[in-house]
Amino acid sequence: MRAGIVILPEDRWWAAEPKWRAAEEYGFDHAWTYDHLGWRSLVDGPWFSAVPTLTAAAMVTSRIGLGTFVASPVARHPVPFARELITLDDVSDGRFVLGVGAGVEHERYDVQVLDGPRLTNRQRVDRFTEFAEALDGLLMTDRFDYSGEYFTAVGARNLPGTVQRPRLPFVVAANGPRTMTLAARFGAGWVTTGRGGTTPDEWWQGVADLVKVFDQRLEDAGRDGSTMQRYLSLDASPTYSLSSVAVFREGVERAYALGFTDVISHWPRSSGPYEGHESVLEQVVDSVLPELPEK
Repeated sequence: MRAGIVILPEDRWWAAEPKWRAAEEYGFDHAWTYDHLGWRSLVDGPWFSAVPTLTAAAMVTSRIGLGTFVASPVARHPVPFARELITLDDVSDGRFVLGVGAGVEHERYDVQVLDGPRLTNRQRVDRFTEFAEALDGLLMTDRFDYSGEYFTAVGARNLPGTVQRPRLPFVVAANGPRTMTLAARFGAGWVTTGRGGTTPDEWWQGVADLVKVFDQRLEDAGRDGSTMQRYLSLDASPTYSLSSVAVFREGVERAYALGFTDVISHWPRSSGPYEGHESVLEQVVDSVLPELPEK
């Protein structure tokens, strides 16, 4: 099993850089940041853009995978975004992973500030389908054409293309049947936050139910499930994963039992979302990460 950490893009680089360096030095396999214009209760505070942040992170690391958690069509058009992804993949020398999702209700600020359309769930998935199709084509094909209801491309160039071939990997965020179908179609990996729940046990039961649905989607798509990375966002649970070493260890064990290949936590913050202590993170690094089960 592999472990990743999310570092929110809220610190000036002099404060953020040591975290990205530490994520690699601690032995995490991948590190991520949010790709929003603003996020929940943190809209009124400092916030930086994901792609420049990850580009800077690529320059101060050499091994760790880097990714968006997650990019969506709410504030992205696939043509200019594909150019940014090709650049980021190049700067990171093929270490970039595109975490991508449909966009959900908590992204309401991104919609409001752009005065974007209020879409139904079905429309959001329709738009996401076009987004994934277009990005797949743009990253794979030079002079790419695409015509959809939400996105259009005419003769879009992509030279020199991505370092990773045939393109950089997609990790598709999906909790519903249609988005899981997209994950099975386009994804090198699937990431889920579960179905909610008021207690950890309710949340874990929802995760288990989603695993069964995703297994069926893979079978329907003719995909070999053993080649698909499965990421679980541990902090979607009602209990923050780095609230204690015991909580993190239990999360790893339960995720492994459900067939997940990767777990993702968030760097502790001093207050608000993901409030915790870096001392717990350091204890996890010392006592849990070296003992992660093989998958």
